[in-house]
Amino acid sequence: MQRRTFTHAVLLAAAAPAWAFAQTLEKPKLTLAVGGKNLLYYLPLTIAESLGYFKAEGLDVTIADFAGGSRALQAVVGGSADVVSGAFEHTLNMQAKGQKLRAFVLQGRAPQIVMGINPKTMPNYKTVADLKGKKIGVTAPGSSTNIMANFVLAKAGLKPSDVSIIGVGAASGAVAAMRSGQIDAISNLDPVITLLQRSGDLKIISDTRVVAEAEKVFGGPMPAGCLYAPQAFIDKNPATVQALANAIVRADKWIQAAGAADIIKAVPESYLLGDRAVYIDAFLASKGALSPDGMIPEAGAATAVRALRSVDDSLKDVKFDLAAAYTNEFVKKANAKVVKAG
Repeated sequence: MQRRTFTHAVLLAAAAPAWAFAQTLEKPKLTLAVGGKNLLYYLPLTIAESLGYFKAEGLDVTIADFAGGSRALQAVVGGSADVVSGAFEHTLNMQAKGQKLRAFVLQGRAPQIVMGINPKTMPNYKTVADLKGKKIGVTAPGSSTNIMANFVLAKAGLKPSDVSIIGVGAASGAVAAMRSGQIDAISNLDPVITLLQRSGDLKIISDTRVVAEAEKVFGGPMPAGCLYAPQAFIDKNPATVQALANAIVRADKWIQAAGAADIIKAVPESYLLGDRAVYIDAFLASKGALSPDGMIPEAGAATAVRALRSVDDSLKDVKFDLAAAYTNEFVKKANAKVVKAG
């Protein structure tokens, strides 16, 4: 009964006409940068776009897709994009460099990054220490997949310089790199991970698609995919930021009420990497790690700082302003709006 009522509320919100969410937007036309749009890590972004949630908010969003989160971040810092759909920890990493960026709505409550080895090139693999001197594929150097790899290596006493990090993207190129033996291990996301696992080309050694395992790995809640923007943009365009938060929260809630068939209909065919069954498996494996409501956990910023410090000695003495890294102000209003619409 409760599920039916909740689904009904979400459907009503999705069906609401544009004027129901109308407000005076400072910047209705904007560019949003993302690193690997096809990833389930960014599924709420795709749903908000494909189901017309951005348009319902009066937004005309151009999504610029890059090879990894670090490239998407560079687009905003360089001024060619307004907002990033990326990993939460980038807000803190940039704070240490004097750049004020703030997350304002969550897409993922766990990183969903999986690290695994190549059974062909490492048939005798026993522990993470065996990765010394090996090639590890990440979406892009400096991205959250790179940070995750460094984190796993650090726990085994290895430094980033003990391995070779290679950018392989987040789609078919990453799959090809593993299958051809160009890399010995990979730190990547779904659907790439599930595709490699099903074909026997991956042996998982760390899986943060499982929220409990992610919290165990990172020692607390580790916020993942989110929308973040320069603080100056948020200050100048609060109604626009609110509209973006509204759209993502609606997408978050739609995903939690959706079945596999609904997801398959809503995402572009190219995301399926030629195998619908794999994509469905990947969705089911990742669904629990997606945010149900867009709220950023209060302890999340401290967890992210610990993770960053464990892989970057230069951050050890940096005094972070954790409260400046995120705000739930827009999400709280968005959740009230979706409930009201129902």
